[in-house]
Amino acid sequence: MESPFSIPVFLVLLYLLTSVTESRINLGSRLSPTIHPTSWLSSSGRFAFGFYEQSNGFAIGIWLVGTNPEKKTVVWTANRDDPPVTSNATLDFTKDGKLLLQTVLSEEKHIASVSEAASLASMLDSGNFVLYNNDSKIIWQSFNSPTDTILGGQNLWAGHHLVSSFSEKNHSTGRFDLIMQHDGKLVLYPLNSANRPADAYWAPDSYGYPELHLYLNQSTGDLLLRDNTGVKRFLSSIDKKFPNDTIFRATVDVDGNFRLYSHSFEGNGKPTMTNEWSALDNQCYVNSFCGFNSYCTFMDNTADCLCLKGFEFVDPNDKSRGCQSIFTRESCRNGKGNAKAYNITTLDKMTWGDYPYSYASMTEEDCSKSCLEECNCEAALYDVDYGKCGKQKLPLRYIRRDQSLSTKAFLKLGKTSIHGTHPIPMNPPVAIDSKKANVLILVVTLGFIICSFVAISVSGYFIYKERVYRYRRLLGNGNLGLREELTLRMFSYNELVKATDGFKEELGRGSFGAVYKGVLSRGSKLVAVKRLEKVVEEGEREFRAEMRAIGRTHHRNLVRTFTGVRGTRGYLAPEWQKNTPISVKADIYSFGVVLLEIICCRRNLEVFVSRTDEIVLSTWVYNCFVDRQLDKLVGGEEVDKNTLETMVKVGLWCIQDEPHLRPSMKNVILMLQGIMDVPVPPSPTPSSMTSS
Repeated sequence: MESPFSIPVFLVLLYLLTSVTESRINLGSRLSPTIHPTSWLSSSGRFAFGFYEQSNGFAIGIWLVGTNPEKKTVVWTANRDDPPVTSNATLDFTKDGKLLLQTVLSEEKHIASVSEAASLASMLDSGNFVLYNNDSKIIWQSFNSPTDTILGGQNLWAGHHLVSSFSEKNHSTGRFDLIMQHDGKLVLYPLNSANRPADAYWAPDSYGYPELHLYLNQSTGDLLLRDNTGVKRFLSSIDKKFPNDTIFRATVDVDGNFRLYSHSFEGNGKPTMTNEWSALDNQCYVNSFCGFNSYCTFMDNTADCLCLKGFEFVDPNDKSRGCQSIFTRESCRNGKGNAKAYNITTLDKMTWGDYPYSYASMTEEDCSKSCLEECNCEAALYDVDYGKCGKQKLPLRYIRRDQSLSTKAFLKLGKTSIHGTHPIPMNPPVAIDSKKANVLILVVTLGFIICSFVAISVSGYFIYKERVYRYRRLLGNGNLGLREELTLRMFSYNELVKATDGFKEELGRGSFGAVYKGVLSRGSKLVAVKRLEKVVEEGEREFRAEMRAIGRTHHRNLVRTFTGVRGTRGYLAPEWQKNTPISVKADIYSFGVVLLEIICCRRNLEVFVSRTDEIVLSTWVYNCFVDRQLDKLVGGEEVDKNTLETMVKVGLWCIQDEPHLRPSMKNVILMLQGIMDVPVPPSPTPSSMTSS
């Protein structure tokens, strides 16, 4: 008699056998883009490995089965930056254990690089495609080389990346990079960032644990930072229960945000996707989401990119390429901008990511005016709370409008459009249909103008009288106080003759003529020192902090530097002595000499030294740098060695004989702040080492 359990047992065995067969890929198997089979399924049928459509051809990858065929949820792509292949290509798991893509031109490309022959392949239910050797050990797996996604049970190891796709339909390398750094930080950057620390836009704290890895729990959907000893940080913790067959994936999306998704399966087998967690709630905080000269706005949970006034999209169909100006630019004249050819337009509550080349305290009106009149300024950002004005050149990047900010952006726009001679409108025209409204506006406007004119005339008269009185009083006592520190003053010829004792002592000569020593009023030398310290305090706080970290006493050195007669000429760049054209990098040279003097607490030239190679400061500094004996420069004092080495290298770069080798002042500041790496400087040439 037949056992009642024989048929069910047989069916179970048949199901298991069928399942194993579906996920088992033997040597000699082949896939084609258009001829069945086009892919290999996992045993559950949830994941597929094979050809999928991309652009005008086909790519090889892994995707979640059951999603929209027009928009596959691709979780891994092989050789993602190769061009799509044609329908005549094949994917062969060869008899000698290689996984090769064969093109119509008989070209072969490895899909999986292994050091030994594989004997079996399998598409696992976890979404991992693996190759086994004869001992059934995994010799290659897609989980070890992720593209833009990790799945449940997958790790992103230290030093590995997830890079976004180019678009929803093109899974080649995109614009955003998530890296699990060796210092334990998980950081999002724009992919082509040249300044990684400063350009990061998401980096959760890992509490100082190095060599962590990112792990996505396949049961709970939690994203974790952990090491071999356990969990160190929960990035996402979802407080709800999921069905056992839920699939989780964490992806760096096309827009640069890192998101966690769940895929649950209904009765018909089609997955339902839910966004469970996002790294950033505001999409506009993604650096490079909008291109150059375009700004991001975020309303109703939707981000959009708009061009700044006076600009238009390079490609309206691809806003990530940014915007270009539509106005003509006038050349500078005698170092000054042609203010009559430009207008200033204002945008409130804006911010951007670049460092300004100038950052100083001033009023809002002065910020706008100085940008209009300055040749290099093309945009300025004013911080209303702190009264600070930062000036920029174009292009601008990482621009966004944020309602929480108290800032104003000033854009310097040419009055003439490149598309014709018509002027660029600064503000949209206002249409008024009512005649009564027109009359009312005209009356109010005329009344306001008349009242304003009267008020300005009266107040101007009294202000003029008061200022004349104060100016005469200041001239009378010979001490201009704070006004002399902050403003320029015109001196008569007789005043200059008296100040220089008849032009008695010549300090040096340059392309503009002779320079003489003189004293204008009591304490003028101290005023010069105060001015320098004010610039350092307001414009370069970090630089001043680095000075203190060296543990040196600046004040007496600065007094000596800027009041010494012989020392003053030692600061001139070599091009002054060669009678060659003077570049903007001449001041960088002078800055470098002063920086080295501050570090070493001595003059550029010192006669009373123990060794002849110590006479010229730059020669001595470079020799100590090459010999790794920087402690000699600070007299054996206890200082931070890394900071000292950075400052020495910056100083040596600044005093290069060739102006084009000297860094810009912006890069000098970035290097002193530690934001930009400082390469090893070449030896200063003899001219820069012997100038006196």
